[in-house]
Amino acid sequence: MTWRFHRNGHLGEFPNAHENLRASIEVDVQPKNRPETIDYVDGALGELSQFHQTHGFYVHGISIESAKLPDGWKQRTVPISDPVSTRGKTGLCIEAHDLAASKLAAYREKDREFVRLLLIEKMIDVTILTERIKSLNVEKERRKILLNWVQITAKELEDPE
Repeated sequence: MTWRFHRNGHLGEFPNAHENLRASIEVDVQPKNRPETIDYVDGALGELSQFHQTHGFYVHGISIESAKLPDGWKQRTVPISDPVSTRGKTGLCIEAHDLAASKLAAYREKDREFVRLLLIEKMIDVTILTERIKSLNVEKERRKILLNWVQITAKELEDPE
């Protein structure tokens, strides 16, 4: 099994998500049972590899510990398996609210836009996202900024005027 953040063409429990949510050509993965192999993942499947040139996307080996994830995220992972795209193997994707909270913790423009699209598409719930942000291991001020962003964004989406 592999921990996956999200992958090209597939967003965990939302395989048919809006095109803008599936546009990344990078797949972040950590081999769950052999995390020490992340460098091999990058070497064999990473950016500019033969795999990248052949398939149009690349795989980035990461350490799951490098991500800020809400408490309890492991119990909420979404198993993904398919006879064609995963060849019957199972990958564990980060649940959408946990992914959104993690992306907001990074607070980059592209991550905020990603979360905004999840909200627009009603793929995540503001109340659940707020709870997940409250359980992130981040500084108090950072948490306040994230919660404020969610509140303002949700209000804007409710009342676009």
